[in-house]
Amino acid sequence: MQKILSDTVVLDLTRFFSGPQATLLLAGLGAEVIKIDDPKTGDPTAFSPPFAGQQGVSFFRQTQDDMGIAYLKRARGKKSVTLDLKSPEGKRLFLKMVERADVVIDNFSAGVANRLGIDYASLSAVNPNVIYCSLTGYGSTGADRNLKAYDLMVQAGVGLMNLTGHAGCEPVKAGSPLSDAISGVFAAYGIVAALFHRQRTGQGQSIDVSMADCLFALMFDEPVDCYTELGLEHRQGNRIMRFSPFNSYRTKDGFIALGAVTDSEWKTLLRAMAREDLSNDDNMMNLGWRIAHNCEVDQVVSEWTRTRSTDEIRTLLNELKIPNSPVRTIADVMNWRQLYDRDMIQPLWNPMTQTEVLAKGPGYPIKFSNTKAIYDSPAPRPGEHSREILQRLVNLSDEEIDLLEAKRII
Repeated sequence: MQKILSDTVVLDLTRFFSGPQATLLLAGLGAEVIKIDDPKTGDPTAFSPPFAGQQGVSFFRQTQDDMGIAYLKRARGKKSVTLDLKSPEGKRLFLKMVERADVVIDNFSAGVANRLGIDYASLSAVNPNVIYCSLTGYGSTGADRNLKAYDLMVQAGVGLMNLTGHAGCEPVKAGSPLSDAISGVFAAYGIVAALFHRQRTGQGQSIDVSMADCLFALMFDEPVDCYTELGLEHRQGNRIMRFSPFNSYRTKDGFIALGAVTDSEWKTLLRAMAREDLSNDDNMMNLGWRIAHNCEVDQVVSEWTRTRSTDEIRTLLNELKIPNSPVRTIADVMNWRQLYDRDMIQPLWNPMTQTEVLAKGPGYPIKFSNTKAIYDSPAPRPGEHSREILQRLVNLSDEEIDLLEAKRII
């Protein structure tokens, strides 16, 4: 079965998470993603902790064949080439590759691509049809465009940390690097949109993706700029301020998340809790009042949940079609049948040992009816495809490639 992006060549200059996330998604759609790393330094995650190998997972390399778990996840479905872009010969070879490529993506710090002479203007001069995606912390325009950023700084900068946690507590970041992950998804989306535009018009173009823009766009659906006027704390804990009840509650043996979004759900929940008496309380039946007096609503719900087990509550609420979920530990998640039914927990393969490792990786999150979206190959050995790619895209001979290896250009 042909994949959606079959025959699409992507030159991947990205590192760490945001860019590799974008190209991982493209690889799952069938693009030929060619990772290009410096032969002297390689991919920074390939041999960085935590490691996975035949002796398990560890913060220390237990054998020389242990590889970084992040690399084993993010490099699946990709090919690996090493090339010194700082050398004139390496840059020349890269530009020859660009002539045959559809997409180039980097997540360099601002100004690096220009200094290397591989910015969009330079690449479009050799291939006017190329699509060039630049993924940075704050974008290529604006007063802060030259600032370096990691996920922590972006979560702090757009205010997510100030919204995360409980009222009166210190700001904290989300439990995963959301700005990296989200900007990678937006970058992949932008690239696919640009490929569609090129198919219709024949025009290549550049794409400017900012981690801060992407995270802010998703976060700002909530009217957080109005919280002060509404008399709300900016840190709402597990709540969404538009609904009440909408929280996680302690049970006899854990925690359960549940919420009532509509009047019908609230009335049904009152019946489930044997609190129909509150249906005659004008305040409790008014959503605006419940939001403003959420602590009182939470007290009603928690008095009920504390006397029952999580499974008992789940069984009842599922029968009544009240949205709920146990608050699973990661160990619970790794045994959740739903994720296996959806092929969302995949084995990881160490190409150095040619064995599966203890760690797992996520499957492709979008399911298509007529095409496959899957990571068909494991992460490659660093530089594994240098010879193949240089022969096919640059028409080099074995002797020419041997000379490049001797010069450490590849």
